[in-house]
Amino acid sequence: MFATQEGKPVPQVIFHTRQGDRWVDVTTDELFKDKTVIVFSLPGAFTPTCSSSHLPRYNELYSVFAQHGVDAILCVSVNDTFVMNAWKAEQRAENITFIPDGNGEFTRGMEMLVEKSDVGFGARSWRYSMLVRNGVIEKMFVEPNKPGDPFEVSDADTLLRYLAPEFKVQESVSLFTKPGCPFCTKAKQMLIDNNMQFEEIVLGQDATTVSLRAVSGRATVPQVFIGGRHIGGSDDLEQYLLSA
Repeated sequence: MFATQEGKPVPQVIFHTRQGDRWVDVTTDELFKDKTVIVFSLPGAFTPTCSSSHLPRYNELYSVFAQHGVDAILCVSVNDTFVMNAWKAEQRAENITFIPDGNGEFTRGMEMLVEKSDVGFGARSWRYSMLVRNGVIEKMFVEPNKPGDPFEVSDADTLLRYLAPEFKVQESVSLFTKPGCPFCTKAKQMLIDNNMQFEEIVLGQDATTVSLRAVSGRATVPQVFIGGRHIGGSDDLEQYLLSA
């Protein structure tokens, strides 16, 4: 089992980051001092579980964490800064600060460095998350020591339940739109007015009418999905909100 680091300060490390065309060194103090910070660490950028589940949910829940006093969410991986920057751009994860622990110094200091040479990765981070207040680790969620890449406790929802156990997470909302559509604008405004976060999927940019027809049975926009349920267009959304 991996030993918990709760009650201990985070490792003092200098991270070598690339910002635009400049090298910028970022210290542990700059990231953690006088702040409440969430850290989630994972085996590697662009890997399946990290890209499909671990990272997106933290990005999605950023505003909820902010409401509960979190100043920043850091994603740490034993990858270089160019890889981390490319992954951030590919994931459109603007709410997350990507931290390249290329030499594994931070991960080693957390006693979370593991050998993954069997899959050609070399030394990487074990998957975990933690809540850090003013540089001191308050709570850690470390994945169980099982073969492979377990993903059971370091997810965003588990950490949110620890931080705000009474908070009820809003169901996920997706909205298919296209540029210049007045009904799409109406639907977006209704969601905003009801304080509902949503992901906008723009036809021609993020998806096609084929995709829209495949998931909704319709080719018109907007089309709204809430919690896995197809609500429909703007008029359907209006009725849904009135009856909620």
